[in-house]
Amino acid sequence: MRRFVEGTDRGQSTLFPECLEDWIGEDNPVRVIDVFVEELDLAELAFDGVAPEATGRPSYHPSVLLKLYIYGYLNRVQSSRRLEREAAHNVEVMWLSGRLVPDHKTIADFRKDNGSAIRQVCARFVELCRAMGLLTQASVAIDGSKFKAVNNRDRNFTRAKMERRMAQIEESVARYLQQLDSADRQEPSEALKTKTSGLKEKIEKLKQEMRRLAVLKVDMLATPDQQISLTDPDARSMATSGRGSGVVGYNVQVAVEAGHHLIVTHDVTNNGSDRSQLSAVAKEAKATLGVKKLDAVADRGYFNGEEILACEEAGIMVTLPKPMTSNSKAEGRFGKQDFRYVAEEDVYVCPAGEQLAYSYTTEDKGLVVHCYATNACRHCAIKHNCTKGNERRIKRWEHEHIIELVQRRLDAHPEKMRQRRETVEHPFGTIKARMGATHFLMSNIPLARSRPAWAQPTS
Repeated sequence: MRRFVEGTDRGQSTLFPECLEDWIGEDNPVRVIDVFVEELDLAELAFDGVAPEATGRPSYHPSVLLKLYIYGYLNRVQSSRRLEREAAHNVEVMWLSGRLVPDHKTIADFRKDNGSAIRQVCARFVELCRAMGLLTQASVAIDGSKFKAVNNRDRNFTRAKMERRMAQIEESVARYLQQLDSADRQEPSEALKTKTSGLKEKIEKLKQEMRRLAVLKVDMLATPDQQISLTDPDARSMATSGRGSGVVGYNVQVAVEAGHHLIVTHDVTNNGSDRSQLSAVAKEAKATLGVKKLDAVADRGYFNGEEILACEEAGIMVTLPKPMTSNSKAEGRFGKQDFRYVAEEDVYVCPAGEQLAYSYTTEDKGLVVHCYATNACRHCAIKHNCTKGNERRIKRWEHEHIIELVQRRLDAHPEKMRQRRETVEHPFGTIKARMGATHFLMSNIPLARSRPAWAQPTS
């Protein structure tokens, strides 16, 4: 085979190195794993099996299984069966484990029985990174990822899914009964008898399914979120970014340090929304980094007035965009962002140059709502691009306590806040802010998509 790279004859004898040490380079990451685990006090971290039993078959030392688990985490090998195969033919894993090949059940049981101890190992790693000066920057990015649970979507039931399933069964029963009525009007035959018997069996199975669903519906309605999963009870149905898609699993919250992109903290929850997760993750990241003040960046899915207030009181400066919930832009009309707010006069200026003055204040779900209105819309030439009503109203949602905190900051540091209002340079992009705002508008914020170590789910 000319003009091709030729391989070596399979029957050719080869002298491989006699020890595994010769196969592992000095800069290989497995050496770091080995040194890190060997320096841990596994008994202090409460790992099971540190002290061997006096009788019975000898067990694997937890350090061997922990090294194997960390190696799988770093190389995206999550399955215990795949880890078993890697231990049998992967030279790096052979060096790391001393050529031990634990079976997949031993690996899975180690992961299941030592969940809290593995979290302590993650905390020790964060402490090591802090000692090495890798976590000196008090700035994190927060985001959530949906992790699929071991629970099929057909084994998860919500109120809407239960109603759809029952409606489908009722339609099938009605269709089969109609076929039976049609069969009764035909001449008896052996084929017709077989068909009728099959239809009756199908109807009986559907009735049994209806009785089973009725029992599940009672259990489902008794849960706080009116949702039940049969295989993994803690898993919940969650929407994903894809249209019409979803996953039955967990929402993993992750805080990533801005300087070296290291995971500072993570938490596992079965709440599919990020709206109420901001303050808890930010406070945990602040405590992990051991700083007095923290800058946190998140996407618009975390925007919540109460969560922003909790972060403000904890000394955490949150940077996140405000979601645009109005349909004005989609309908071809002006949105709230097209109206300019004049803080000195406390008015909004519309695209036509008219002023919307303060009208009244109300409260909704703990948030203060300031309403601004004008009656100049009746004779406006561009009214059809602005509003469908006789007058235009703008609602400004802000938390009462956040306004007071921001105002005190403005009074205490007027020059500093003036510069911050103009432009703020941040590791994740340029932040633009305005006077009196309780949040900052950002552009080009990268999302923290990371895969944290597994933790036991919390309900």
